[in-house]
Amino acid sequence: QVQLVESGGGFVQAGGSLSLSCAASGRTLNRYVMGWVRQAPGKEREFLAGISWSGGNTDYADSVKGRFTISRDNAKNTVVLQMKSLKPEDTAVYYCTADLNIRLLKSRGNYWGQGTQVTVSS
Repeated sequence: QVQLVESGGGFVQAGGSLSLSCAASGRTLNRYVMGWVRQAPGKEREFLAGISWSGGNTDYADSVKGRFTISRDNAKNTVVLQMKSLKPEDTAVYYCTADLNIRLLKSRGNYWGQGTQVTVSS
């Protein structure tokens, strides 16, 4: 089984930046795409970004395009979400996910971490 553990969440002022990391362990994710989703209180889960195994292909939600950047380091089994120009509406629990392809990742990620809280102060 694959385990995903997020870290890097915390408190930040509006307009600031934050970087989230996800460490993967267990069964290899050699051919898996990975990504990030978030969920704010009272709102549905929102897909944010996905990245192919090679890192050559990425997909972003319109709400974060141009502000968030996803990357991965397969040698270290990590995926990073760099966030800038943060807004109060970015406040949510952020989850690392993994699946076989982008379609499955967006609809239902097969693997999930426990999440990390991001709070943006206004």
